[in-house]
Amino acid sequence: MSAELLPFAATGAPGQPIVIEVRGMRGPGIVSVWRLGDPVLEQSWSGDGSIELPPLPAGGYGVELTVGEHVVRTAVDVRDDPRTRLRYGFTVDFRPGRDPGALVDTVRRLHLTGIQFYDWAYRHADLLGGGDEYLDALGQPVALATVRRLVAAVTDAGADALGYAAVYAVGPQEWPRWEHRALLTATGERYALGDFLFLVDPAAPDWREAFAAQLAEAAREIGFAGYHLDQYGYPKTAVSPDGGAVDVERSFSALIEAVRAALPASRLVFNNVNDFPTWRTGADPQDALYIEPWAPHTTLGDLADVARRARAAGGEKPIVLAAYQHVYDDAPAANADLATAFTMATLYSHGVTQLLAGEGDRVLVDPYYVRNHVVELSTADLLRRWYDFLVEHDELLLDPSIVEVTGSYAGEYNAELDVTFAGAELDHRARAGTVWRRVTRAGDRLVLHLINLVGQDDTEWDAPRAPVGDPAAGVLRFRRVGAHAPRVRVADPDGAPRLVELPVRLEGEWAEAELPPLAVWQLVTIERTPTP
Repeated sequence: MSAELLPFAATGAPGQPIVIEVRGMRGPGIVSVWRLGDPVLEQSWSGDGSIELPPLPAGGYGVELTVGEHVVRTAVDVRDDPRTRLRYGFTVDFRPGRDPGALVDTVRRLHLTGIQFYDWAYRHADLLGGGDEYLDALGQPVALATVRRLVAAVTDAGADALGYAAVYAVGPQEWPRWEHRALLTATGERYALGDFLFLVDPAAPDWREAFAAQLAEAAREIGFAGYHLDQYGYPKTAVSPDGGAVDVERSFSALIEAVRAALPASRLVFNNVNDFPTWRTGADPQDALYIEPWAPHTTLGDLADVARRARAAGGEKPIVLAAYQHVYDDAPAANADLATAFTMATLYSHGVTQLLAGEGDRVLVDPYYVRNHVVELSTADLLRRWYDFLVEHDELLLDPSIVEVTGSYAGEYNAELDVTFAGAELDHRARAGTVWRRVTRAGDRLVLHLINLVGQDDTEWDAPRAPVGDPAAGVLRFRRVGAHAPRVRVADPDGAPRLVELPVRLEGEWAEAELPPLAVWQLVTIERTPTP
């Protein structure tokens, strides 16, 4: 087993010590803790047992253990309210006797704060009707003892266990009770998912009451911290059996409000399928804004646009895109890993996380989560590096107060800040063959995001990617402010994982810094008036 550090909890609390398990490494060694590239503390490790760090203020940290020439890393998230971030994962295996160990390791390794318990229930409209053991609606074995054991295990690891529940789906057994609430086409046909689920108006009072009551009962009986509320993206409008018109987006809002009233302390996440209706549910009483993108949202630029709309609609809610990487089913791991890296670079740099990883060694390649993909070692290593990077640089990426300023700072007209590459063009959009350059403001820092699309023929996010091209030497140039020497630092999830200082040249009112070679994504911070 390769060496690794595993925090015992996905999120730590201010004022509490932080404990990190050491696997596959023998000491003695030195532990160092970093915050945005600055050293916070250093302590020795005897080589026996776990690492215990003193309480740390709220923020994201990198932790390194050095033994001789060997260095292993992890990240630590310290947060007053863990629900202000949703790093989302999944589980689908509820067989009798299933061991939760591998799932818990994924929660700890990737710092996941929520786990979706997909298709745990007996039936979509009868959640607990199957007894202690049963086959779900598609024939998968479920033991409630296993579900409870997994819920307890991921909770102990610092993640919320969220039970899957479709908000308007009824199977054939339960249909006679609910067909008076059917959603119908203009010709009177019932809306359905395949031939085994039929759709009802989620705002119908008797359905809302029964649905919310079942969720409350399952929370008591199973221990769920909340629910993932699913829909299928259609219909937008429908006809009720009495001939009335149903505005489904309004119905979704009514349903969310009813569930919130029944479960005031639960964590609720509603699925805005293909961005429908994010503009409405962003203000509803739920705890995150979750979007499942499909065509026509097929490019990296489309993902960026979805992320921007979600941030505008959701206020300070955390945002997750369920961008399933089907590419793993059709391409070698190396090409699929690059597709995932470009997807993560796009989402993370826009303040959004991705639902992708789960179980002990799986990624999502299909909306039916049971059809997942067992990862190769390269993919597991990629996910670990990038999730660590996300946590360590949280306040530069996910803070809701971050604003994009590309159009105000970069380019010839603005002449405040820009970068040039000897062998590539820049673009403020995701355009194949260029370096995609964006600038955000995080507090007093300017943050430059460089995503390397050189060598790519298109910008599809779910397609095999060619090896990244070489844009050649990059030079950052920006306008100085005041007498202080500015500070420029750079980090890269596939290179230098924490911010490292770059030499800065001063030329009158301008400052310049030469950038290291660009791989997939580079994050550069500019402090024009650094704190002395």
